[in-house]
Amino acid sequence: MYAVIETGGKQYRVEVGTELQVELLDVEPGNTITLDRVLLVADGDESSIGQPLVANAAVSAEVVRQARGDKVISFKYRPKARRRVKHGHRQELTVLRISDITLGGKSAAKAEKKAVDEKETERKQLEEAAAEQAAADAALAEKLATRSKATEAEAEAKPKRGRAKAADAEAQAEAEPAAPAAEAEAETTEAKPKRSRAKATDAKAGDAPEAKPKRTRTKKKDE
Repeated sequence: MYAVIETGGKQYRVEVGTELQVELLDVEPGNTITLDRVLLVADGDESSIGQPLVANAAVSAEVVRQARGDKVISFKYRPKARRRVKHGHRQELTVLRISDITLGGKSAAKAEKKAVDEKETERKQLEEAAAEQAAADAALAEKLATRSKATEAEAEAKPKRGRAKAADAEAQAEAEPAAPAAEAEAETTEAKPKRSRAKATDAKAGDAPEAKPKRTRTKKKDE
């Protein structure tokens, strides 16, 4: 909601919380004044235009301080007459802060306070929801971390067991063929001499020359 007011022969567009400088008013800082000359009041799509003033409309303002405006230089001269006049002026001002705009039973300050309270409650709800979500995310992350640690521990333990089993299997495999190998070696050592002796006898028997019949030589005498 905003309004257009008139004071000091000037018009100002004001809202709740607006600070403006107006022509000097005979009031002390800290006091609250009511400006009755309201030319227009608008609230959303609805507006009330005064002819010249809006009925049942008022603007409340708080006097912040008394101030002075910037210096304005006034310089006058007349050509060919050697006349020069220079004046400086600083306007006395009153600084106002708009506290409320009322039209009939409506109050801009109450509406704004209600909107601020609604925003504050919404912000608190969002913060609570965000805190709950953060707590849920933290719990889930902790749960996943514990699971990952457990799986890592299992993965580290499995190779050790597999290595132990493999070592046992290798030791067993090394121990099992040892006896048959010893027996086979013993058998070979026992069997080898017999075969060699048999081969030696066979060789002697084969090497022995057969008895060849003696040839009779015929002599010339016999012929």
